[in-house]
Amino acid sequence: MPSPALSLRRPSWLSPKVLRTEVLGGLVVALALIPEAISFSIIAGVDPAIGLFASFTMAVTIAIVGGRPAMISAATGAVALVIAPLNREHGFGYLVAAVILAGVFQIVLGALGVARLLRFVPRSVMVGFVNALAILVFMAQVPELRDVPWAVYPLVAAGLTLMVFFPKVTTVVPAPLVSIVILTTITVAAGIAVPTVGDKGALPSALPVPGLPDVPFTLDTLATIAPYAFAMALVGLMESLMTAKLVDDITDTRSSKTRESVGQGIANIVTGFFGGMGGCAMIGQTMINVKVSGARTRLSTFLAGVFLMVLCIAFGPVVSEIPMAALVAVMVMVCFATFDWHSIAPKTLKRMPAGEITVMVITVTCVVATHNLAVGVIAGSVTAMVIFARRVAHLANVTSVTDPDGTQVVYSVTGELFFASSNDLVARFDYAGDPDKVVIDLASAHIWDASTVAALDAIETKYAQRGKTVEITGLNEHSARIHRTLSGELSPGH
Repeated sequence: MPSPALSLRRPSWLSPKVLRTEVLGGLVVALALIPEAISFSIIAGVDPAIGLFASFTMAVTIAIVGGRPAMISAATGAVALVIAPLNREHGFGYLVAAVILAGVFQIVLGALGVARLLRFVPRSVMVGFVNALAILVFMAQVPELRDVPWAVYPLVAAGLTLMVFFPKVTTVVPAPLVSIVILTTITVAAGIAVPTVGDKGALPSALPVPGLPDVPFTLDTLATIAPYAFAMALVGLMESLMTAKLVDDITDTRSSKTRESVGQGIANIVTGFFGGMGGCAMIGQTMINVKVSGARTRLSTFLAGVFLMVLCIAFGPVVSEIPMAALVAVMVMVCFATFDWHSIAPKTLKRMPAGEITVMVITVTCVVATHNLAVGVIAGSVTAMVIFARRVAHLANVTSVTDPDGTQVVYSVTGELFFASSNDLVARFDYAGDPDKVVIDLASAHIWDASTVAALDAIETKYAQRGKTVEITGLNEHSARIHRTLSGELSPGH
């Protein structure tokens, strides 16, 4: 009999039920990865095997070193778009070198705590990010539905119908896997001529082998690849960290964003040395794994990479026969499951502040227009900060009370004082009409920055020019420290 201590240490995936879920989830993800990896290879301008190798090494490595269990990392369109110009202008060797350097950048950024910046991403940006991803995944399926045999459309409809109703019968086997198997069987048995996975490109017939990038190891090479590598590192980290946060919310668990950042770097370095095109977290396949299949552990991520290579090498001819219609149906279902429909419901929009809606719309628009998640998240976050700054700026208020004998006036300032609110502060005082002694009471205010100290200095100067004295009272400890440190040091003469 095993001891209680050993039982407690047993991984959760050793449970038969969990193990089945993880294995089947990994298999479904592997099937969905194949056409995606091939498509992203085409975007990057490399052989389809390069994208498949990258998906294999990224998934297997991140399963071990990543910080978010059950999240899928592989070759992605965002990374492909960043490195495509480098491959086109300088060749594949430079692309591989950039992938390795991007991994180094990600490890450094992770160690420096870049993951902590995620706290500054507002909820409205997160909702826009999720909705934009769902739209992008759907848009990526549209080309598979243009100029195709008519049989594709009923196959897609059948696949969607199976995935909607099959879970009502049983959830033992993932509905997407059932849909893929049934539609493949029908098309092969009936000899229906429709586009298949094999039409996307040749599948690899052997495992990747490690090696060094074929580039001169000089400063010129470093200068050439560094901008692309840094852009890839930022885009990859942003997409991965946002996806990790989304999975945290779905699974009601926490993950280590710093470990995920460093893990993404390690995975990209490994991928580069194996001749892959690099990658990051994939929202579509992650949703298949977590939301559709119900996977929760690292095993599903690891098996997704393993199954991918097994399917390509051992079962290449069979996998090549899978109709693209089956995979399109799976991805369309993922889009509907991913999109936050509650966020656009009329009832929600009526209650939501206009600023929140604006931020969400800007995030979605920028992501969809540029196909770059980083652009959308940055634009949405900056917009949210501007709206917040304007909103808080209006909360600063100034009231005055003059003593009955007319010898002193007390100005009470309330609110948060920073660059947006303190810029108007100077105009709120009656310099000519006030008595000789002026008291500015900041007991209900808080000084946040140098702009506020400069404004207070300007107020004192204006009164001094008229022979009047100013006393500032009520400063809390933080505000007093800032004022004491900076007062008198911010004029052009200093």
